[in-house]
Amino acid sequence: MVVIGEHYFSENPVSPERRGLVRGRLRGMDLEFVTSSGTFSVRKIDRGTRLLVESMILPDEGRVLDMGCGYGVVGVVAKRLAPALEVWMADINERATSLARLNLERNGVEGMVVQGDLYVPLEGMRFSAVLSNPPFSAGLRQVVRPLVKGAANHLKLGGNLQVVVQSQKGGRTLASMMEETFGGVEVLARGGGYRVLMSVRD
Repeated sequence: MVVIGEHYFSENPVSPERRGLVRGRLRGMDLEFVTSSGTFSVRKIDRGTRLLVESMILPDEGRVLDMGCGYGVVGVVAKRLAPALEVWMADINERATSLARLNLERNGVEGMVVQGDLYVPLEGMRFSAVLSNPPFSAGLRQVVRPLVKGAANHLKLGGNLQVVVQSQKGGRTLASMMEETFGGVEVLARGGGYRVLMSVRD
């Protein structure tokens, strides 16, 4: 059954849940993730997420946020790479957050997972890094701009926002948003039609 109007950024997917399993080698680690219909990139780890994971810069310790975590790839890898990190994962999709919790356990790491609209369930919290593969199909103004602007209010001084984007589908617009919000932006990585952008809160 296809539910018209339902997207992976829907809050409460109502389509029948059909689970799957994807495996991948990320940052030299063999990992596996339970997926489900009604979430993003069900059949494989998408190229954008791969590029973000392979290029992301992590602090040795502190608190890191995987914003729009989906079934948890970025957050799981971050925790495996830097066990001292306090990893938080957030998504509006209830099915995704349930899978993220499952995949943390499946890959032998711990983290906090919250459901809600962007930073709403994270009020008052500050992070050393915010990492995201945002849902551009949900809208630049509706989702991506608030994600960037909100990061400025949830990063510690010296903390950074790292976002992956398709170069030809919003890359320049996102770079402009980040430049406007943080006063600077740099390209961390390019590949497969994607780029990872980073801005630092000074």
